[in-house]
Amino acid sequence: MSSPQIIKILLVDDHAIVREGYRALLEKQANMEIAAEAVNGEEAYILYKEYKPNLVVMDLSLPGQGGLATITRIRKYNAEAKILVFSMHQNPMVALKATQAGAQGYVTKSSTPDVLIRAINDVFNGKLALSGDIAQALALEQLGGDSIALAELTVREFEILRMLVETKSTEDIAQILNISSKTVSNCHYLIKRKLDVSSDIELTHLAIKMKVINPLEFYENSL
Repeated sequence: MSSPQIIKILLVDDHAIVREGYRALLEKQANMEIAAEAVNGEEAYILYKEYKPNLVVMDLSLPGQGGLATITRIRKYNAEAKILVFSMHQNPMVALKATQAGAQGYVTKSSTPDVLIRAINDVFNGKLALSGDIAQALALEQLGGDSIALAELTVREFEILRMLVETKSTEDIAQILNISSKTVSNCHYLIKRKLDVSSDIELTHLAIKMKVINPLEFYENSL
């Protein structure tokens, strides 16, 4: 009987203790090993090209280049890249945008360890993997709700929205996403128009209401 294929995993999370917990859990599995660890999106992209892992397990709340932009960048480099998001965000629209960017799975950090293990195996085997809470939230979202307007945003617009709410400047966003300041400004205008708000204050309140960003993250970034 042949041994199972080893899944070489790139971990992406800016918290060392969290990564240590991932490693301890995943390396107990007979078919998994940690190929490398990254603390941000830029490092994740570099290490992905260097180590060529079978699968990426990544958070979305990363310093600098955010998770959505990182997913898009990795998938642009390798259209077959397998990416599983493991995030604290339970907003179904965040999960939807992650899958639109190219992730094949989304598991919330409130899930039990066996859910994460199963999701890694599913994504590795070409299946879509969603934790139960996200699958339920997405189903409810199809029935309507306040966040439905977010579905009108493109992946890039959604990422820019998150950065705007995190109080990043137009110039900072342009540099992080490697686009022009004019493109960021145009997206900023389109985002407000699509969400039917007239000011950045309204945009921030709406984003927090729709759980695009955790209020605690917003206040931390504002300090």
